[in-house]
Order: sequence, then C-alpha cells, then structure tokens
Amino acid sequence: MSNSYFEENSINDILDEIESVYLHDLKPWVIGFSGGKDSTTVCQLVFQMMQRLPREKRVKPIYIVSSDTMVENPIVIDYLKKMSDMIKQSSRDQDLPIYAEMVHPKLEDTFWSLVIGLGYPTPEPPGFRWCTDRLKINPSNRFIKEKVESDGGVVVLLGVRKAESIARARRIEGRKIVGKLLNKHEVIEDAYVYNPITELTTEDVWNVLLNTNNGISPWGSDNNYLLSLYKNEDGGECPFTITDTKKDKDMPTCGNTRFGCWVCTMVKVDKSLKGFIESGEDWLIPLREFRTWLLSVRNDPTMRDTKRRDGNVYEKGDGSRGFGPFTLYGRRIILKKLLETENIVEREAGIKLITLDELKKIDELWDNEGDLSRRMLVDTYKEVKGIELDWDKYKKPIYDDDVIEELKQYCQEYNVEFELMSKLIISVNNNKFITRKPVLKESFEKILKENWLHYNNVKEGIKDDNK
Repeated sequence: MSNSYFEENSINDILDEIESVYLHDLKPWVIGFSGGKDSTTVCQLVFQMMQRLPREKRVKPIYIVSSDTMVENPIVIDYLKKMSDMIKQSSRDQDLPIYAEMVHPKLEDTFWSLVIGLGYPTPEPPGFRWCTDRLKINPSNRFIKEKVESDGGVVVLLGVRKAESIARARRIEGRKIVGKLLNKHEVIEDAYVYNPITELTTEDVWNVLLNTNNGISPWGSDNNYLLSLYKNEDGGECPFTITDTKKDKDMPTCGNTRFGCWVCTMVKVDKSLKGFIESGEDWLIPLREFRTWLLSVRNDPTMRDTKRRDGNVYEKGDGSRGFGPFTLYGRRIILKKLLETENIVEREAGIKLITLDELKKIDELWDNEGDLSRRMLVDTYKEVKGIELDWDKYKKPIYDDDVIEELKQYCQEYNVEFELMSKLIISVNNNKFITRKPVLKESFEKILKENWLHYNNVKEGIKDDNK
C-alpha cells in the first residue's frame, strides 16, 4: 500500500502552502542545502513558488546556505559548489531575491586544526562526536544568528521528512506547534523552522526531482546526475541540522551516508567512498586508505598522551592510564601521512586536502604545544612537498638543536619532565614582552599545578590513607 502524498494532493498544494508561509511575514528565509535529494527538493519547490509569484510580492530574501566542513567528499563538495554557483546565476537571470551562500567552520575549529593542531582524538562511536557541532552546526547557526540580528527574525527551511526514520518523525512531531506551520527553533531565539516536505515519501521526493521539467531543476542542473550519486545504495545526506548533538542521541552520524566527510571515523566502512570507488573513481582510493590508517592509529599508545589537555590524569578499569590527545609526535605523523596522501590525489585529480591557512594555524598551535624548535611543521612540509611554506624563513627556534639536546640531558639527569621544562620555556617566551609582572608568575603556577605532575604522589597518598 502506497503512502504517497500525491495520491490525494498535487504539487500545487505544496507550492500554495509554501507561498502562504512566505507571504505571512517579512522574516527572511534560510534554506539548509546539503546538495542531497531532500534539500534539493525544498530548494526546487521554493524556486518554483517564487517563479510563479508576481514580482511585487517577492518582498523578502531567501538564502540558500550550504555548509562546507572542509573535509567533504571531494566529488560531493565539487557538486555542491557548482549548484551554489548555478543558483546564484539563475537567480540573477530570473530577478529572484534568492542568494546562495557557503559557510565554513572557524579556522580554529576545522577538523585538521583540532586533530593535528591540538591533538583531538578522532571521533569515535557511540558518543565521542565533537565534529558535527564544530564543522557543520555552528557555522550554519552563526549565519542564522547574523540574519536574526540584522532582520529581527528568520525562518529556517529544512528538508526533513517523517518517512526518513521513526526517530526523526518523533522529533518533528515533538517540535510541532499544533495548528501552525512554523515551529520555534530549538537553539536560536527569534528563529522559526518550517519543514515543507515532511509528508513526502522517498518516492515522492524523486518524483518531484525527476518528473518536473524532465528532471531539470529551476536553476538548470540535471537531477538525474543527483540520482547517480545515490546509485548502488540507499544514500542519504548529512542534514543542515538545528539540534544539539550532545542532547540528540538519535541524530544519525554523517559518515554512513553519501554526503558525509571523507575522513569520518564514526563508521567502520565509509559507504560514500566505497560507492564512488566501485563506480570507477579510483583516485579516491588513497583517501579511503588514509581514513583506514587514521582509524588504526587512534588508540595506538605510541601516538597518544596519557593525560588530558588540561593536565588531568585518569585511570581505566584495569588500572592503566587513560588516553589523552595525540602527542606532538603523533600529530606530526598524521600531518606527514596527510601531506603524502595529498601529493597523490593532487597529482591525479588536483585535490587539496588541507589549506595553507590551516597549516599556518597548526604551526602557531604547535609553537605553544611544546615545539621548542618551532620548525617541526615547516620542516615536515618541506620534507614531503619538496618546497618551502611562505613563512618558512621566519620560523626561528627558541633554542637550537644542541641546546635543546642539552636541556633533555639535564632533565634526565635531575629527573625533571622535559615536557614541563618545555612548557615553562614557552611560557617565558610568550610573556617576555608583557609588562604586568604577575602574568608570568600566574602562568608558571598554572603549569606547576597540573594534575599529571603530582599524579604519582597523590596516588601514593591515597594508598597510605587506605592502609
């Protein structure tokens, strides 16, 4: 038995509803566009509504916003950027107040800045998923908040459907204000949510995309190509979401869908990469191999610290120390492997895997993370790439190699952690131009009070108390 929306309704019924919501107020619209079937359907229906609307009623702007996590599947992000450009051009040609925007995570929040720069362990199921908020949700929410501040409110359109999953259907019903089409945004004040395709089945969505204008979208793209991206699997899309992933346990991870990050470690097998490679995109094989390798080293004790970034130490059930971030040594290995992989895919497909801005940010972070040479990143880059970074010549060590080696020997002789010495030296270097005297003292005190320095003494004290 079919549950198709179009058994009792027509596409004009949807367009009429979208039009009534558009004309209801002066709040601008923001559409979350991932490039997948559902968000494409929402964009297509909104375009059709605007095309039939008299010019004098096109009174408020519509922003079609795509989120580039900077680690998207290269094929998908290329498609998404092309769609964004086509939407911009088509809107101008048709004199429609529709604007395509691409948002990105802050430089300090990119995947590589966090993993390679600060040593964040890669995301791991079931609950260690720091990536979605930083890479996808926060950039989108920043854009929405900007529109709220400038226009006093905003309506966010999402391509979510009840038919996608029971969990999603429950969330939609839970947010619904009875008798209204707009729901309060869960996170952002003065923002509302409108879900125009909640009643459509998957078949309905493809019917709209492929049977309207012979599959050609209002901005001129061919939806048959979109269908090809879903070939050989029941692909999905990583949604432009409004939920808090810390609270929303049911939200699906993006990595097991067509439109997730190529480096996602939340799944054992990335169906996206697998599907594209099987369809002939062999140049993606190095990306799959890198992802598999990254999974394999996640819990490698030679790559991970035994204390957290705040200096605290914790024990596992077996009495061993729990892991903290990747060590500087481990981060350098990851960077080297990433650059080696980039060499291959850049040669074969012209694809870059990490930006120069990210490399510069990571270099700055490493300067404060214990790299007394201040050369570890630029030297690694030159070793792998065979060329110098633009700022290579400006990277001067705090001490030369001979002095650093002598420091290590003194630390060993006097039983002082070299990491402690490195932190103190870096603190002096960072604060040497600050005139307020207590600053350096406060910095030293903070370093010297870190839990890992006193862990063994505290542990022995607890043992003595329990005797």
